[in-house]
Amino acid sequence: MKPATLPEPARTAIDQTQGKLLIEFGASWCSHCQAAQAHLNTALSEHPDYQHIRIEDGKGRRLGRSFGIKLWPTLVILRDGVEISRVVRPQSAAEIQTALRIAD
Repeated sequence: MKPATLPEPARTAIDQTQGKLLIEFGASWCSHCQAAQAHLNTALSEHPDYQHIRIEDGKGRRLGRSFGIKLWPTLVILRDGVEISRVVRPQSAAEIQTALRIAD
């Protein structure tokens, strides 16, 4: 199932999230983001215990800046509000799965 792009939540809300969370920072028009979707869907299909949210990032967006996002897509993987790993411009599902396993 494809997640909806959500309005930018407050960083405090992210920090208080319980469980496993993958935040996908990017933009709908970004070719790198579009290319990563198949890899992301494959990786997440093997990790159904992750909540996945997509955040439209860009200039002036505070949440992306608070995570130090520089390139899209950037996948930030958290457990109980703490960043465990991240993947920048993933090239394969295996690369994403490795990062997800770190948080298991």
